[in-house]
Amino acid sequence: MAQSDLLPNMAKTPGKNALPGIIYPHATELFDNLPVAFYTCDQLGRITSYNQAAVKLWGRTPVIGKDLWCGSWKIFNVDGSPMPLDTCPMAITLREGIAVEGEEIVVERPDGTRRNVLPYPMPIFDTNGVLTGATNTLVDITEQKNSEKNQAMLAAIVESSDDAIISKRLDGIITSWNKAAERLFGYTEAEILGKHITILIPADRQQEELLIISKVRNNESFDHFETIRVTKAGKEIPISLTVSPIRDSKGHIIGASKIARDISRQKHAEERLAQYAESLEVLNSVGKTISENLDIQSILQKVTDTTTQLAGAAFGAFFHNVQNERGESYMLYTLSGAPREAFEKFGMPRNTAVFAPTFGGEGIVRSDDITKDPRYGKNSPHHGMPKGHLPVVSYLAVPVISKSGAVIGGLFFGHPEPGKFTADHEQLISAIAVQAAIALDNANLYEEIRVLNAKKDEFIGLASHELKTPVTSISGYLQIIERSLAPEDRGKAFISKARSQVNKLTTLISDLLDVSKIQTGKLPFSFTSFDLAVLLKEVTEVMQQTNELHHIVLDCGTADLTIEADHQRIEQVVINLISNAIKYSPSSNRILINASAKGDKVRVSVQDFGIGIEKDQQERIFSRFYRVENLAAHMSGLGIGLYISHEIVKRHQGKLWVQSTPGEGSTFFFEIPVSQPVS
Repeated sequence: MAQSDLLPNMAKTPGKNALPGIIYPHATELFDNLPVAFYTCDQLGRITSYNQAAVKLWGRTPVIGKDLWCGSWKIFNVDGSPMPLDTCPMAITLREGIAVEGEEIVVERPDGTRRNVLPYPMPIFDTNGVLTGATNTLVDITEQKNSEKNQAMLAAIVESSDDAIISKRLDGIITSWNKAAERLFGYTEAEILGKHITILIPADRQQEELLIISKVRNNESFDHFETIRVTKAGKEIPISLTVSPIRDSKGHIIGASKIARDISRQKHAEERLAQYAESLEVLNSVGKTISENLDIQSILQKVTDTTTQLAGAAFGAFFHNVQNERGESYMLYTLSGAPREAFEKFGMPRNTAVFAPTFGGEGIVRSDDITKDPRYGKNSPHHGMPKGHLPVVSYLAVPVISKSGAVIGGLFFGHPEPGKFTADHEQLISAIAVQAAIALDNANLYEEIRVLNAKKDEFIGLASHELKTPVTSISGYLQIIERSLAPEDRGKAFISKARSQVNKLTTLISDLLDVSKIQTGKLPFSFTSFDLAVLLKEVTEVMQQTNELHHIVLDCGTADLTIEADHQRIEQVVINLISNAIKYSPSSNRILINASAKGDKVRVSVQDFGIGIEKDQQERIFSRFYRVENLAAHMSGLGIGLYISHEIVKRHQGKLWVQSTPGEGSTFFFEIPVSQPVS
């Protein structure tokens, strides 16, 4: 690096305050080792010397004796406008012979990067006071400017943030507080700075601060920690807290920053969503329960219990819309949340102004304080709530209306505190009331059908019993007439046919009587031990003699088929299955019967090759009075034979089932234990 005479003379000549015995370093070494940019110019502004810090700042090496005033590529004012070289601080110093301080400039390097610089040009005079040149110290303040800019930007962001941003020392003392923190917690910056952070923490959560400080000291951050903090007014609010360590310039942790976000709305939304999900679950549950139930008392109790719980009522009740001769009373049917005695010592609700809209089907009545309702307290003798009555302030009443439009009754809810019931409660309970009305309609319809069915069963039983006596008499008279006729008498054949029809009628009457006895649980059974193979052989022989068009094949194998059962009832089952096999296979001439032992059970199958049964009807054929809806529709029968057979097998702790393919035939199986369990 070229040096002028100015610098060596300055460097080599000790000042008057120089310490004796100290050897000053060579000027070039001192010059180059300066940590800041430094250069000199002669009185004409030509650069005469520079150090390496200046080269680094300028991004180029200037030409000694040629470059003027500054070694940078370009110079700009702070506002970004170009600065002519002859107006730069060094030029001013040389021109006016004065030092220029604090005039910030921007220098641009050849690569286009810019640096913010504070120049400190100082004039140099000889011993005669003649200006011989100047020195210039260039302080690079780019990082400082960027830091200030970032700090200003950060401060603006912090101040404008919707989240509360707080900083504190490691000892918990609050050191910064933005506007959002003031809005959230209610403390002004002047009120809170210097206070301990625990002023914001509820008493039961003070230990959280110890955990937070511990994590900060360990250089740990944590995000979205949900907790509770307390405002200046003492209100607790849910917040989401993010905490990060604060470090000094040397990287030491000196405090913590906290970002607190109010999540009250989020929590409220979550609660509403949870309540909505719970309500849907309850609606589905109660809907399923009451739709599967046909008992009116059970339906109404379930509805009352569920709606009382959903509404958050202290108690709830369902009153039937059953009026007295004056049309003024309603009957308490179900109650939830209170003992029945709480109502029974008072008279039933009457047709008052408060109750009339509900039982009249006019709509829902909801009141935050029913005692302030203008319709309240207008009727004697109480003129309000009777003494000792359950306290009701919040009031909600929902009519239960059937599909026909008739008001079945009303759901009533009460609470001793005001403002307990909301529009959401109205909607939920209204939805359940609609479901309840449908279920009650179904239950009433079922009850009507049950009563009619009972009367029908009673009629069938009575008619069958009454028919049996004359039919038995007719059969006896026909036998007498048949025996009195000569073998060659033409009338004897007609008498035989008449007896056959009477026998069918007798069988039908017996089946109807069995149905009646099954319904009342009075079908008698007498269990004895007998050989099932012998029974099957006897029945097969009789059925073969009376049905010559079908060939009945019996296979009992070689196993012992001795069982304990009701001989007559098992015979009845076998005869019914074989008769059906013959009846429903008019185009086939073969019936296969198989009997075998299966462990501690015996199994009998009767197979035909007739019209078969559709899959969707195979379960229903064992129902009372059900007949297959296919080619068998024109065949005679009441559809009770398989029902009776199914009940007989069931009473033997066994099972009866069918396997069938339409057009290929059916196989009926029944399986019963070898011995009956001791009852």
